[in-house]
Amino acid sequence: MITTIDELLEFRDAELSKRDCDQKSIAVCMGSSCLAIGAKEIYDGLKNEVKKRDSKCKVKGVGCNGFCSKGPFVGVGCHILKSDDLLYQEVTAQDIEKIVDSVEKNEVLSELKCDTTAPFFAKQRKIVLENSGLIDPESIEDYIIKDGYLALFKALNEMSREDVIEEIKKSGLRGRGGGGYPTGLKWETVAKTDAAQKFIVCNGDEGDPGAFMDRSVMESDPHRVIEGMALAGYACNADMGYIYVRAEYPLAAERLQKAIKQAQKIGILGQKIAGTTFSFNLEIRLGGGAFVCGEATALITSIEGNRGNPRQKPPHLSDKGLWGYPTILNNVETFANVATIINRGGEWYSTIGTENCKGTKVFALSGQVKHTGLIEVDMGTTLQEIIFDIGGGVPDGKSLKAIQTGGPSGGCIP
Repeated sequence: MITTIDELLEFRDAELSKRDCDQKSIAVCMGSSCLAIGAKEIYDGLKNEVKKRDSKCKVKGVGCNGFCSKGPFVGVGCHILKSDDLLYQEVTAQDIEKIVDSVEKNEVLSELKCDTTAPFFAKQRKIVLENSGLIDPESIEDYIIKDGYLALFKALNEMSREDVIEEIKKSGLRGRGGGGYPTGLKWETVAKTDAAQKFIVCNGDEGDPGAFMDRSVMESDPHRVIEGMALAGYACNADMGYIYVRAEYPLAAERLQKAIKQAQKIGILGQKIAGTTFSFNLEIRLGGGAFVCGEATALITSIEGNRGNPRQKPPHLSDKGLWGYPTILNNVETFANVATIINRGGEWYSTIGTENCKGTKVFALSGQVKHTGLIEVDMGTTLQEIIFDIGGGVPDGKSLKAIQTGGPSGGCIP
Protein backbone atom coordinates (compact mmCIF):
# COMPACT_ATOMS: atom_id res chain seq x y z
CA MET A 1 0.00 0.00 0.00
CA ILE A 2 1.24 3.50 -0.87
CA THR A 3 0.66 5.98 1.95
CA THR A 4 3.04 8.92 1.32
CA ILE A 5 4.48 10.94 -1.55
CA ASP A 6 7.89 9.40 -0.82
CA GLU A 7 6.41 5.91 -1.15
CA LEU A 8 4.75 6.91 -4.44
CA LEU A 9 8.08 8.20 -5.78
CA GLU A 10 9.83 5.04 -4.54
CA PHE A 11 7.20 2.96 -6.34
CA ARG A 12 7.79 4.97 -9.53
CA ASP A 13 11.58 4.66 -9.29
CA ALA A 14 11.38 0.93 -8.51
CA GLU A 15 9.24 0.39 -11.61
CA LEU A 16 11.71 2.35 -13.72
CA SER A 17 14.63 0.32 -12.39
CA LYS A 18 12.89 -2.92 -13.40
CA ARG A 19 12.67 -1.81 -17.00
CA ASP A 20 15.63 -2.22 -19.29
CA CYS A 21 16.05 0.90 -21.42
CA ASP A 22 18.10 -1.12 -23.88
CA GLN A 23 15.11 -3.39 -24.45
CA LYS A 24 12.99 -2.16 -27.33
CA SER A 25 9.23 -1.93 -26.91
CA ILE A 26 6.91 -2.50 -29.85
CA ALA A 27 3.72 -0.66 -28.94
CA VAL A 28 0.46 -1.32 -30.78
CA CYS A 29 -2.43 1.15 -30.64
CA MET A 30 -5.29 -0.66 -28.92
CA GLY A 31 -7.88 2.10 -29.11
CA SER A 32 -11.30 1.30 -30.55
CA SER A 33 -10.54 2.90 -33.92
CA CYS A 34 -7.42 0.80 -34.52
CA LEU A 35 -9.02 -2.34 -33.05
CA ALA A 36 -11.81 -1.97 -35.61
CA ILE A 37 -9.31 -2.24 -38.47
CA GLY A 38 -7.14 -5.12 -37.28
CA ALA A 39 -4.95 -3.92 -34.39
CA LYS A 40 -5.68 -7.01 -32.26
CA GLU A 41 -4.52 -9.30 -35.07
CA ILE A 42 -1.34 -7.24 -35.41
CA TYR A 43 -0.75 -7.27 -31.64
CA ASP A 44 -1.18 -11.05 -31.41
CA GLY A 45 0.98 -11.56 -34.50
CA LEU A 46 3.81 -9.44 -33.09
CA LYS A 47 3.65 -11.29 -29.75
CA ASN A 48 3.87 -14.64 -31.54
CA GLU A 49 6.70 -13.50 -33.80
CA VAL A 50 8.75 -12.17 -30.87
CA LYS A 51 8.16 -15.39 -28.93
CA LYS A 52 9.07 -17.55 -31.93
CA ARG A 53 12.38 -15.72 -32.35
CA ASP A 54 13.07 -15.64 -28.60
CA SER A 55 13.59 -11.92 -29.15
CA LYS A 56 14.32 -9.47 -26.34
CA CYS A 57 11.72 -7.08 -27.74
CA LYS A 58 8.61 -6.46 -25.66
CA VAL A 59 5.19 -6.09 -27.28
CA LYS A 60 2.64 -3.95 -25.44
CA GLY A 61 -0.62 -2.16 -26.07
CA VAL A 62 -1.04 1.61 -25.85
CA GLY A 63 -3.94 4.02 -26.22
CA CYS A 64 -5.00 6.13 -29.19
CA ASN A 65 -2.57 8.77 -30.52
CA GLY A 66 -5.41 10.54 -32.31
CA PHE A 67 -4.38 10.12 -35.96
CA CYS A 68 -7.18 7.61 -36.56
CA SER A 69 -7.30 7.90 -40.36
CA LYS A 70 -3.76 6.47 -40.60
CA GLY A 71 -4.16 3.48 -38.26
CA PRO A 72 -3.39 0.85 -37.23
CA PHE A 73 -0.27 2.27 -35.54
CA VAL A 74 2.81 0.54 -34.19
CA GLY A 75 5.39 2.53 -32.23
CA VAL A 76 8.98 1.57 -31.44
CA GLY A 77 10.82 2.95 -28.44
CA CYS A 78 11.93 2.32 -24.88
CA HIS A 79 9.66 0.87 -22.16
CA ILE A 80 7.35 3.90 -22.49
CA LEU A 81 7.04 5.68 -25.81
CA LYS A 82 7.90 9.34 -26.29
CA SER A 83 6.05 11.59 -28.70
CA ASP A 84 9.04 11.74 -31.06
CA ASP A 85 9.71 7.97 -31.11
CA LEU A 86 9.50 5.97 -34.31
CA LEU A 87 5.89 5.43 -35.37
CA TYR A 88 4.58 3.20 -38.15
CA GLN A 89 1.20 3.89 -39.76
CA GLU A 90 -1.33 1.83 -41.75
CA VAL A 91 0.31 -1.37 -40.53
CA THR A 92 -1.11 -4.70 -41.71
CA ALA A 93 -0.58 -8.31 -40.64
CA GLN A 94 1.78 -8.69 -43.61
CA ASP A 95 4.15 -6.17 -42.01
CA ILE A 96 4.67 -8.12 -38.78
CA GLU A 97 7.85 -10.02 -39.68
CA LYS A 98 9.62 -7.04 -41.22
CA ILE A 99 8.75 -4.84 -38.23
CA VAL A 100 10.34 -7.31 -35.81
CA ASP A 101 13.31 -7.66 -38.20
CA SER A 102 13.79 -3.90 -38.35
CA VAL A 103 13.62 -3.53 -34.56
CA GLU A 104 16.20 -6.27 -34.00
CA LYS A 105 18.51 -4.75 -36.61
CA ASN A 106 17.84 -1.17 -35.42
CA GLU A 107 16.60 -0.20 -38.87
CA VAL A 108 13.72 1.99 -40.03
CA LEU A 109 11.00 0.95 -42.46
CA SER A 110 10.67 4.19 -44.40
CA GLU A 111 7.62 2.97 -46.34
CA LEU A 112 5.61 2.68 -43.09
CA LYS A 113 7.06 5.61 -41.16
CA CYS A 114 4.63 8.24 -39.90
CA ASP A 115 5.89 11.83 -39.93
CA THR A 116 5.42 12.88 -36.30
CA THR A 117 6.61 16.41 -37.19
CA ALA A 118 3.67 16.91 -39.59
CA PRO A 119 1.15 19.68 -38.83
CA PHE A 120 -1.34 17.13 -37.49
CA PHE A 121 0.97 16.59 -34.51
CA ALA A 122 3.05 19.78 -34.48
CA LYS A 123 0.11 22.19 -34.22
CA GLN A 124 -1.38 20.50 -31.16
CA ARG A 125 -0.78 21.17 -27.47
CA LYS A 126 -1.54 18.06 -25.44
CA ILE A 127 -2.59 18.26 -21.81
CA VAL A 128 -5.60 15.95 -21.61
CA LEU A 129 -4.08 13.71 -24.30
CA GLU A 130 -0.44 13.93 -23.15
CA ASN A 131 -0.26 10.20 -22.27
CA SER A 132 -2.60 8.90 -24.95
CA GLY A 133 -0.79 6.69 -27.42
CA LEU A 134 2.32 6.54 -25.21
CA ILE A 135 1.34 4.46 -22.16
CA ASP A 136 -0.47 1.19 -21.62
CA PRO A 137 -3.94 2.22 -20.38
CA GLU A 138 -4.23 -1.06 -18.47
CA SER A 139 -1.03 -0.44 -16.48
CA ILE A 140 -1.12 1.71 -13.35
CA GLU A 141 2.68 1.38 -13.30
CA ASP A 142 2.93 3.16 -16.67
CA TYR A 143 0.72 5.96 -15.37
CA ILE A 144 2.74 6.39 -12.18
CA ILE A 145 6.01 6.43 -14.16
CA LYS A 146 4.53 9.44 -15.99
CA ASP A 147 4.00 11.12 -12.58
CA GLY A 148 0.46 9.82 -12.27
CA TYR A 149 -1.26 10.33 -8.89
CA LEU A 150 1.47 12.77 -7.85
CA ALA A 151 -1.09 15.61 -7.92
CA LEU A 152 -3.44 13.67 -5.63
CA PHE A 153 -0.70 12.93 -3.09
CA LYS A 154 0.56 16.51 -3.31
CA ALA A 155 -2.94 17.83 -2.59
CA LEU A 156 -3.55 15.43 0.30
CA ASN A 157 -0.21 16.14 1.97
CA GLU A 158 0.56 19.76 1.11
CA MET A 159 -2.71 21.53 0.28
CA SER A 160 -5.95 22.24 2.07
CA ARG A 161 -9.27 21.62 0.34
CA GLU A 162 -9.56 25.38 -0.16
CA ASP A 163 -6.09 25.47 -1.77
CA VAL A 164 -7.14 22.90 -4.37
CA ILE A 165 -10.27 24.85 -5.25
CA GLU A 166 -8.26 28.08 -5.43
CA GLU A 167 -5.85 26.53 -7.97
CA ILE A 168 -8.77 25.38 -10.11
CA LYS A 169 -10.29 28.86 -9.93
CA LYS A 170 -6.94 30.48 -10.81
CA SER A 171 -6.59 28.18 -13.82
CA GLY A 172 -9.79 29.47 -15.40
CA LEU A 173 -10.84 25.91 -16.25
CA ARG A 174 -14.42 25.77 -17.49
CA GLY A 175 -16.62 22.72 -17.95
CA ARG A 176 -15.83 21.02 -21.24
CA GLY A 177 -19.26 19.43 -21.62
CA GLY A 178 -20.86 22.39 -23.37
CA GLY A 179 -22.13 24.75 -20.66
CA GLY A 180 -18.71 26.21 -19.93
CA TYR A 181 -19.44 26.97 -16.27
CA PRO A 182 -16.30 27.79 -14.23
CA THR A 183 -15.20 24.52 -12.63
CA GLY A 184 -13.70 26.12 -9.53
CA LEU A 185 -16.92 27.99 -8.72
CA LYS A 186 -18.96 24.81 -9.10
CA TRP A 187 -16.63 22.94 -6.75
CA GLU A 188 -16.60 25.82 -4.26
CA THR A 189 -20.40 25.84 -4.09
CA VAL A 190 -20.52 22.14 -3.18
CA ALA A 191 -17.55 22.41 -0.82
CA LYS A 192 -19.35 25.08 1.21
CA THR A 193 -22.53 23.04 1.67
CA ASP A 194 -22.89 21.40 5.04
CA ALA A 195 -24.33 18.06 3.89
CA ALA A 196 -23.92 14.60 5.39
CA GLN A 197 -23.13 13.16 1.95
CA LYS A 198 -21.75 14.57 -1.31
CA PHE A 199 -21.07 12.90 -4.65
CA ILE A 200 -18.68 13.34 -7.59
CA VAL A 201 -20.12 12.26 -10.95
CA CYS A 202 -18.32 12.02 -14.29
CA ASN A 203 -20.43 12.32 -17.43
CA GLY A 204 -19.03 9.85 -19.95
CA ASP A 205 -22.27 9.66 -21.94
CA GLU A 206 -21.17 11.05 -25.28
CA GLY A 207 -24.15 10.72 -27.60
CA ASP A 208 -23.44 12.85 -30.68
CA PRO A 209 -22.56 10.86 -33.82
CA GLY A 210 -18.99 11.58 -34.86
CA ALA A 211 -17.93 12.52 -31.32
CA PHE A 212 -15.41 10.25 -29.64
CA MET A 213 -13.36 12.56 -27.42
CA ASP A 214 -14.47 11.21 -24.06
CA ARG A 215 -14.43 7.62 -25.26
CA SER A 216 -10.82 7.92 -26.34
CA VAL A 217 -9.69 9.54 -23.07
CA MET A 218 -11.43 6.85 -20.99
CA GLU A 219 -9.92 4.10 -23.14
CA SER A 220 -6.42 5.56 -23.41
CA ASP A 221 -5.78 7.19 -20.01
CA PRO A 222 -8.39 6.01 -17.47
CA HIS A 223 -6.23 6.77 -14.43
CA ARG A 224 -6.12 10.46 -15.43
CA VAL A 225 -9.92 10.64 -15.13
CA ILE A 226 -9.85 8.78 -11.81
CA GLU A 227 -7.19 11.11 -10.38
CA GLY A 228 -9.19 14.18 -11.39
CA MET A 229 -12.30 12.81 -9.71
CA ALA A 230 -10.39 11.93 -6.53
CA LEU A 231 -9.03 15.49 -6.39
CA ALA A 232 -12.58 16.81 -6.76
CA GLY A 233 -13.65 14.47 -3.96
CA TYR A 234 -10.95 15.82 -1.67
CA ALA A 235 -11.70 19.45 -2.56
CA CYS A 236 -15.43 19.06 -1.90
CA ASN A 237 -15.22 16.55 0.98
CA ALA A 238 -17.02 13.82 -0.99
CA ASP A 239 -16.17 10.17 -0.43
CA MET A 240 -18.03 8.56 -3.35
CA GLY A 241 -17.99 9.00 -7.10
CA TYR A 242 -19.68 7.50 -10.14
CA ILE A 243 -18.50 7.37 -13.74
CA TYR A 244 -21.49 7.20 -16.08
CA VAL A 245 -20.36 5.49 -19.29
CA ARG A 246 -22.62 4.85 -22.24
CA ALA A 247 -23.20 1.15 -22.84
CA GLU A 248 -21.88 1.53 -26.40
CA TYR A 249 -18.40 2.09 -24.90
CA PRO A 250 -17.63 -1.38 -23.49
CA LEU A 251 -13.85 -1.01 -23.84
CA ALA A 252 -13.86 2.30 -21.96
CA ALA A 253 -15.93 0.78 -19.15
CA GLU A 254 -13.68 -2.29 -18.99
CA ARG A 255 -10.48 -0.24 -18.75
CA LEU A 256 -11.95 2.14 -16.19
CA GLN A 257 -13.06 -0.80 -14.05
CA LYS A 258 -9.61 -2.35 -14.27
CA ALA A 259 -8.00 1.00 -13.38
CA ILE A 260 -10.27 1.39 -10.33
CA LYS A 261 -9.30 -2.07 -9.07
CA GLN A 262 -5.59 -1.33 -9.61
CA ALA A 263 -5.87 1.95 -7.68
CA GLN A 264 -7.75 0.25 -4.85
CA LYS A 265 -5.15 -2.51 -4.63
CA ILE A 266 -2.30 -0.11 -3.85
CA GLY A 267 -4.31 2.25 -1.66
CA ILE A 268 -4.87 5.13 -4.09
CA LEU A 269 -8.63 4.60 -3.86
CA GLY A 270 -10.41 3.38 -0.75
CA GLN A 271 -10.10 4.24 2.92
CA LYS A 272 -7.64 6.77 4.38
CA ILE A 273 -5.80 7.52 1.15
CA ALA A 274 -2.14 8.56 1.51
CA GLY A 275 -2.31 8.01 5.26
CA THR A 276 -4.86 10.82 5.69
CA THR A 277 -8.47 10.84 6.85
CA PHE A 278 -9.68 11.24 3.25
CA SER A 279 -11.52 8.25 1.77
CA PHE A 280 -12.81 7.99 -1.79
CA ASN A 281 -14.26 5.20 -3.89
CA LEU A 282 -15.56 4.96 -7.44
CA GLU A 283 -18.12 2.86 -9.27
CA ILE A 284 -19.02 2.54 -12.95
CA ARG A 285 -22.61 2.98 -14.10
CA LEU A 286 -23.56 2.02 -17.66
CA GLY A 287 -26.08 4.13 -19.56
CA GLY A 288 -29.00 2.48 -21.30
CA GLY A 289 -28.44 4.14 -24.68
CA ALA A 290 -30.83 7.09 -24.32
CA PHE A 291 -29.45 10.28 -25.87
CA VAL A 292 -31.22 12.41 -23.25
CA CYS A 293 -29.14 10.83 -20.46
CA GLY A 294 -26.25 13.06 -21.48
CA GLU A 295 -28.22 15.91 -19.88
CA ALA A 296 -27.11 16.42 -16.29
CA THR A 297 -30.36 15.86 -14.40
CA ALA A 298 -31.42 12.96 -16.64
CA LEU A 299 -28.04 11.33 -16.04
CA ILE A 300 -28.47 11.66 -12.27
CA THR A 301 -31.96 10.15 -12.49
CA SER A 302 -30.56 7.24 -14.50
CA ILE A 303 -27.83 6.53 -11.91
CA GLU A 304 -30.56 6.43 -9.27
CA GLY A 305 -32.15 3.56 -11.21
CA ASN A 306 -35.05 5.47 -12.73
CA ARG A 307 -36.04 6.43 -16.26
CA GLY A 308 -33.60 9.10 -17.43
CA ASN A 309 -35.98 12.03 -17.60
CA PRO A 310 -34.61 15.56 -17.14
CA ARG A 311 -35.65 17.45 -14.02
CA GLN A 312 -36.61 21.08 -13.75
CA LYS A 313 -33.88 23.42 -12.47
CA PRO A 314 -33.55 24.89 -9.90
CA PRO A 315 -32.69 23.16 -7.67
CA HIS A 316 -29.26 22.74 -9.23
CA LEU A 317 -27.17 19.62 -8.73
CA SER A 318 -24.81 21.53 -6.45
CA ASP A 319 -27.74 21.89 -4.03
CA LYS A 320 -29.79 18.78 -4.71
CA GLY A 321 -28.26 16.17 -6.98
CA LEU A 322 -27.76 12.43 -6.69
CA TRP A 323 -30.26 10.99 -4.17
CA GLY A 324 -30.97 14.55 -3.07
CA TYR A 325 -27.40 15.34 -1.98
CA PRO A 326 -25.02 18.03 -3.32
CA THR A 327 -23.29 16.70 -6.42
CA ILE A 328 -20.40 17.77 -8.64
CA LEU A 329 -20.99 16.72 -12.24
CA ASN A 330 -18.28 17.35 -14.82
CA ASN A 331 -17.47 15.57 -18.05
CA VAL A 332 -14.46 13.36 -18.79
CA GLU A 333 -12.34 16.08 -20.38
CA THR A 334 -12.86 18.47 -17.47
CA PHE A 335 -11.68 15.93 -14.89
CA ALA A 336 -8.76 14.97 -17.17
CA ASN A 337 -7.36 18.53 -16.87
CA VAL A 338 -7.34 18.64 -13.08
CA ALA A 339 -4.18 16.69 -12.15
CA THR A 340 -2.03 18.77 -14.53
CA ILE A 341 -3.41 21.99 -13.02
CA ILE A 342 -2.51 20.84 -9.50
CA ASN A 343 0.95 19.68 -10.60
CA ARG A 344 1.87 22.73 -12.67
CA GLY A 345 -0.29 25.39 -11.06
CA GLY A 346 -3.40 27.32 -11.97
CA GLU A 347 -1.40 30.34 -13.12
CA TRP A 348 0.51 28.23 -15.65
CA TYR A 349 -2.72 26.82 -17.06
CA SER A 350 -4.26 30.29 -17.29
CA THR A 351 -1.53 31.40 -19.73
CA ILE A 352 -2.95 29.00 -22.34
CA GLY A 353 -6.00 29.89 -24.42
CA THR A 354 -7.90 33.17 -24.54
CA GLU A 355 -8.88 35.78 -21.99
CA ASN A 356 -12.27 34.17 -21.34
CA CYS A 357 -11.54 30.53 -22.19
CA LYS A 358 -8.37 29.12 -20.68
CA GLY A 359 -6.55 25.91 -21.53
CA THR A 360 -7.04 23.53 -24.41
CA LYS A 361 -9.97 21.77 -26.08
CA VAL A 362 -10.15 18.25 -27.46
CA PHE A 363 -11.98 17.88 -30.79
CA ALA A 364 -13.04 14.91 -32.87
CA LEU A 365 -12.42 15.54 -36.57
CA SER A 366 -14.76 13.48 -38.71
CA GLY A 367 -16.50 13.69 -42.06
CA GLN A 368 -15.02 14.98 -45.30
CA VAL A 369 -11.56 15.93 -44.06
CA LYS A 370 -8.27 14.26 -45.02
CA HIS A 371 -7.03 13.54 -41.51
CA THR A 372 -9.81 12.34 -39.26
CA GLY A 373 -9.11 11.68 -35.61
CA LEU A 374 -8.72 13.26 -32.22
CA ILE A 375 -6.87 16.53 -31.63
CA GLU A 376 -6.16 18.91 -28.74
CA VAL A 377 -5.51 22.59 -29.39
CA ASP A 378 -5.38 25.87 -27.47
CA MET A 379 -8.68 27.60 -26.88
CA GLY A 380 -8.91 30.30 -29.52
CA THR A 381 -7.46 28.18 -32.32
CA THR A 382 -9.32 28.99 -35.54
CA LEU A 383 -11.41 26.54 -37.54
CA GLN A 384 -9.11 27.35 -40.47
CA GLU A 385 -6.14 25.94 -38.54
CA ILE A 386 -8.07 22.92 -37.30
CA ILE A 387 -9.55 21.89 -40.65
CA PHE A 388 -6.87 22.90 -43.13
CA ASP A 389 -3.59 22.79 -41.19
CA ILE A 390 -4.22 19.92 -38.78
CA GLY A 391 -6.98 18.16 -40.72
CA GLY A 392 -5.33 18.56 -44.12
CA GLY A 393 -8.39 20.15 -45.72
CA VAL A 394 -11.12 18.60 -47.85
CA PRO A 395 -10.08 15.47 -49.83
CA ASP A 396 -9.75 15.26 -53.61
CA GLY A 397 -9.23 18.99 -54.05
CA LYS A 398 -12.87 19.79 -53.41
CA SER A 399 -13.98 23.04 -51.81
CA LEU A 400 -15.36 23.31 -48.30
CA LYS A 401 -19.12 23.90 -48.20
CA ALA A 402 -19.92 23.89 -44.48
CA ILE A 403 -18.67 22.84 -41.06
CA GLN A 404 -20.94 21.12 -38.59
CA THR A 405 -19.96 21.79 -34.99
CA GLY A 406 -21.33 19.96 -31.98
CA GLY A 407 -22.84 17.08 -33.95
CA PRO A 408 -26.50 16.98 -35.04
CA SER A 409 -27.50 18.99 -31.97
CA GLY A 410 -25.08 21.74 -33.00
CA GLY A 411 -25.22 23.85 -36.14
CA CYS A 412 -23.67 24.34 -39.56
CA ILE A 413 -21.28 27.14 -40.46
CA PRO A 414 -21.38 27.74 -44.25
